[in-house]
Formats: sequence, C-alpha cells, structure tokens
Amino acid sequence: MAYKIYPPNSLYNTVTLPGSKSISNRALILNALSLSKYEIENLSVSEDTSVIKDAFASNTNEFDVRGAGTGMRFMAAFLACVEGEWILKGSERMHQRPIHPLVDTLITLGADIEYMGNKGYPPLKIKGRELEGGEVYLTANVSSQFISALLMIAPTMKHGLTLHLEHEVISRPYIHLTQKMMADYGVHVKWDGNTIKVDAQPYTPIPYSVESDWSAASYWYSLVALMPEAEVTLKGLRKESMQGDANIINLFADLGVSTNFEENGVILRKKNIVKGKFFHNFINEPDLAQTFAVACCLLNTPFFFSGLQTLKIKETDRIYALITELEKMGYVLRETENGLLEWDGERCLSDETIVIETYDDHRMAMAFAPASILFENIYINHPEVVTKSYPSFWDDLQQGGFKLNETNNF
Repeated sequence: MAYKIYPPNSLYNTVTLPGSKSISNRALILNALSLSKYEIENLSVSEDTSVIKDAFASNTNEFDVRGAGTGMRFMAAFLACVEGEWILKGSERMHQRPIHPLVDTLITLGADIEYMGNKGYPPLKIKGRELEGGEVYLTANVSSQFISALLMIAPTMKHGLTLHLEHEVISRPYIHLTQKMMADYGVHVKWDGNTIKVDAQPYTPIPYSVESDWSAASYWYSLVALMPEAEVTLKGLRKESMQGDANIINLFADLGVSTNFEENGVILRKKNIVKGKFFHNFINEPDLAQTFAVACCLLNTPFFFSGLQTLKIKETDRIYALITELEKMGYVLRETENGLLEWDGERCLSDETIVIETYDDHRMAMAFAPASILFENIYINHPEVVTKSYPSFWDDLQQGGFKLNETNNF
C-alpha cells in the first residue's frame, strides 16, 4: 500500500498526541520489577510498547519483539534476572542489529545468555536468575538503551551495579529519563562523571501516568513550519518534560514555529524564520534528525548536523535513507564523515513521480509526509509503518484537512 497525500490550503487542528513510547516502555519494566498492581495511565499504543505489554501478559517463554529496539534491549536485561528459560527474538532487521555490548555486560554480571544465530545478534536464549552484579565498563557511544536496560535491573542484583561509561555518552537525556523514573519508583541512582552506581534495593510500586510524546509532536512542528497558514494545538505535552526531544521547542523556533503552553498542552503558530545555515548536534535527540533534515530542505535552509552516528543502527540506516530519498526530491545531501550530515543548498533534478521508501521505519514515513505541501507528485510507500510509534498519525492528518489516496505500492 502507498499513500498519495493532498494537503489543505491552511492547517488548523487540535491533536491528542499518544503517550511517550520511551516513558511507557520504561514504566512497563519498572512496574514489573516493583511487582506493582497499578495500571499505567496514558500508556503508549505504539507497536514498540505493545510488544512489551503483550510479553508480560503472555503465558509463554518465547517472545517476539518484532522491530522494537527498546523491546529487545529492555526485555533481554529483564529476562536475564527473572528465573526461567526464555527465547527472545525479533524481525529480520532486528536480527541484524548488534546487541553484544549489552549481552556481554550481562554475562559479566552473572547472566546466562546464548546467541541462537549469528554471534553478537538476536535471537537470544536466556536462562534467568539472580545476577551477582558488581563493577563493569560499557561503551557509551553505541546505544543509551543498553545503559538504561542495565540500570533498571541493577537494584535487583545481589551486589548492585557500578557502571563505568567509556567514550562519549550519546542520548544522555534518555539515561536521565531512566534515572528520574527509577527515582519515582523509589530507587536512588548516583551518577558522577562517567560512573553510575546503583545499590541493591527494592522498588516501590506507585500509580504512574505517562506524558505525551514530544517525538510525535515533531511532525506537527514541521507541518506548521511548511504550511502557508497554520495553528495547531497539541494536547498532553508538559512544559517540565523528562523527554530530551522537548528541545524541539528551541530548535523549531529558528525554523519559524512558536510554542505557547496552555493548561494541557501547547499551541504552535507560524513566525519568522531565522535566516542562515542551521547547525545542530543531535547527540541528545537522534530521533529528531529525520524531521529536521526534511524540514530544512523544504524550507531551503542549508544545514550541518553532527551526532548522528547511532542512526546507522536504527530501524534502518537512516543516514543512507535520508540521502537517498531526499535526492528523489532534488536535494543533494552528503555524509562528510561518520555522524555528520550536510546540505549546502545543492540541488539536482527531482524525480517526475516521487516515491518515498520507508525502509520499515516509522520515522521515515512521518518525516516525509509534510513534503506533500510542496510536492504534488509524492507518494509514501508502506505508510502502515507508523504503527511502531504513532498509530493514529494518518487519522490525525486527515482530521487536519489532509486527504489520502490509497494506491498499490510502487
């Protein structure tokens, strides 16, 4: 299936955003570790969250997290400390995404884990038991999810955990998010420099409500920036947010979108764009990179992005995907070295019919949807991938006046 998108002349809409996927996935693990009987409020309806929720509700010892990276990492650590024998698998792409930094560290801490296929990659066979814990070193420039996975189970380890982080710490706000949520559940985490220490201690069950997703908000910021006339209300966003992607407020201010907080969300309005080249290090907000690459090109704003090294091991190689798909629209991007992406304004001929491939990546579909405002002949292949994080995205878009014409895939 593919969608051809027809934009309205102006955009006025009120959207209730889904619960944060990042917070929901952590809350599910912490709820389980605390043996909580409370239902989590405003839990994300994303596929990534559903696979964890379904795993806890199932009566099997074999879990398929499909394409959910957080599901694979968080569940690998969780199952390692839960007595029993478990099989953890995922999609074909998931079995190509390395997990050895996490697994090797878990084994050092006392876990019994075997690779069932290629060494260093899922699927995994796990014999869960109480872990000894202790002191370990972990490379911090690959995935913050490895760190968060270890931290959440650290209090259950016999001797707690002292984690020394090596190299530059990427996606630091996501680790702070884990730290803050663990504190909400009664566990103290000490982070000093590049060392994080968690003593053995019990979690406390609490009622928990998930705030709405700032990553999902990013696509509406892009739409407001590109529409000739627009005002969008986004429900459920909090000013004092735990999410690193809330920095989008400051970033899109330079691209012509103002943010005004109300009692239960924000109102986005158009304002003047700050002229000049757009520079940003996405080390703390890698999930925003696709939105900004597309938006900057469409706004004719040259950019230089750094801190993108983790994009190659996401749902797809997002650097390659951005370069390939934006070239179809006539924009020539260059990866000058690992983690660096630049557009200096160079253009080429665009395809007569522009077919955006989504690479089984939800963020590719949503980041490129606003391109329909400037390009009449654009199609989004496999639009259903948005279920991974924002299942109602297309419905919300139609509520705002966009029309979708469903066709066969190209």
